[in-house]
Amino acid sequence: MAQTTVEVKRSEKTAAPLPAPVDIWQSFRNDMQRLFDQFWSRGFLPSLPRAFDIEPMWRQWPSVGFAQPAVDYAEDDKAYRITAELPGMSEKDIDVSLSGDTLTIKGEKRSEKEEKAKNYYLSERSYGSFQRSFTLPDGVDRDKIEASFAAGVLTLTLPKTPETVKQQKKIEVKAK
Repeated sequence: MAQTTVEVKRSEKTAAPLPAPVDIWQSFRNDMQRLFDQFWSRGFLPSLPRAFDIEPMWRQWPSVGFAQPAVDYAEDDKAYRITAELPGMSEKDIDVSLSGDTLTIKGEKRSEKEEKAKNYYLSERSYGSFQRSFTLPDGVDRDKIEASFAAGVLTLTLPKTPETVKQQKKIEVKAK
């Protein structure tokens, strides 16, 4: 068996530097920055001039839809009251229904806007809807529930049954 010798040449040159280790956090920051840039460029948030418009922001974001309406609850001796703020809507846009012990408020609005000028043409269509459901408290006279709408505010009156009204008792608080 014949042996072969291989000559190894040595060089004084240094080896090429190793690539820098990947900075995972910098990569994460870059990805997040790209995400935010895409979010802003697609119109999910208003541009700076639109951010100061008087029109409610939820009406400027057709792709996001309507925000949930602000709702207040109140109770007095004779009834419970639910009020919902629904600006820009009319009674035709609102549906109130009762199924079992669940009272549901639904709203839907469509709008179209068209502007023509010498240098541009703008056409926008938006659509949005919401739905809120509430469980009726005990003692509500289901046949006498009323809904009224005025100045963008829906008021639901849920009268108490006569038995519920009779069962109520004022308890005096005494100082010691």
